Amino acid sequence: MTLNVKIYADGAKLADMQAVAAQGLVTGFTTNPSLMKAAGITDYLAFARKAVATFPDQSISFEVFGNTPDRMLAEAKVLAGLGEHVAVKVPVIRANGEDNAAVITELSNAGVQVNVTAITTLTQVKLAVDALNPAVGGIVSVFAGRVADTGVDPLPLMRQAAGLCHAKENVELLWASTREVFNVIQAEQTGCDIITVPPKILAKLGNFGTPVLQVSLDTVKTFDKDIASLGFTIPVPEFTE
Repeated sequence: MTLNVKIYADGAKLADMQAVAAQGLVTGFTTNPSLMKAAGITDYLAFARKAVATFPDQSISFEVFGNTPDRMLAEAKVLAGLGEHVAVKVPVIRANGEDNAAVITELSNAGVQVNVTAITTLTQVKLAVDALNPAVGGIVSVFAGRVADTGVDPLPLMRQAAGLCHAKENVELLWASTREVFNVIQAEQTGCDIITVPPKILAKLGNFGTPVLQVSLDTVKTFDKDIASLGFTIPVPEFTE
């Protein structure tokens, strides 16, 4: 299947990143503090430098940790200096609810490629797009999966977000918090430029094009194999093979 949407790997385990890169599945990478915690990263900059050295020609996003504008600006400049293809992730809002529009604008005007993250509303999409300098460009990451987790269909949001992003030159829309393989198709259909996908879901991309009846047969065969390996039986009175 030929797709226009670019697939980025979402994670912070270098071995996983190298594995998917070797398979030719992805053209970029994204990370975040939660993923780094899960991966056991203890030295953020050491990991970031190694990742950039490993993938010097591919987009890779690293997130600021600071919770004040001055701290975020200082951290962003350090991260941006790691490589020419580094995008600096800046949350659209801080934990106190205040937005980071001024931070994003200052960084973008300074030539930093900003990946505006943690977006869940169209108002936030507009804020991010307005804050980005079209001469520099940037990424608008909408957490479609987290929106869906609330019971809300994210597709209308993603279609409208695509329209806002593409109204400004060099601004790309990213589908974030991917939950299943079909999200890749949905990202394509709604006009997203990028979808970031965790390794567990990337491993399933090889199922594209498999007839659904074959999926049914493979499922039953797996059940039979597991039953045999476990030695499960259900005693049934007066039943003989």
